[in-house]
Amino acid sequence: MFEFVVLLLIVGAIVLLLAPRIRRGRGGLGGPGAQPAQGTLLVTGVAAGPESNGSHNVTITGVINGPTVREHEVYSRMVMNVGASPAIGQLLPVVYSPKNPDKWGFAPTDAPPPPPPPPSATELT
Repeated sequence: MFEFVVLLLIVGAIVLLLAPRIRRGRGGLGGPGAQPAQGTLLVTGVAAGPESNGSHNVTITGVINGPTVREHEVYSRMVMNVGASPAIGQLLPVVYSPKNPDKWGFAPTDAPPPPPPPPSATELT
């Protein structure tokens, strides 16, 4: 009986160690290799919670329009800086999973500038 319990503990430990590796392969917005679709979110409701340390909890509701969905109603709760909450009627660019449009996020804004080139050998001397 003792050996059986020890065997179960070892198998459980192995599962705990391998679970993050297995789950990591599933990807974010659409699974492994899935490209997120780009669309727009028409904000239909905004509810901001009390301010705390310059930020507050905001619940945003709206409808997403994109290449794979048409007026799909979504909502999300997120932490935003005070004064950065969207307004009702505002159109915002979003990315979403083509398989599950309820998994959405704001589209990234402009890409960061590229890093400067490394100094050449003549500049180092």
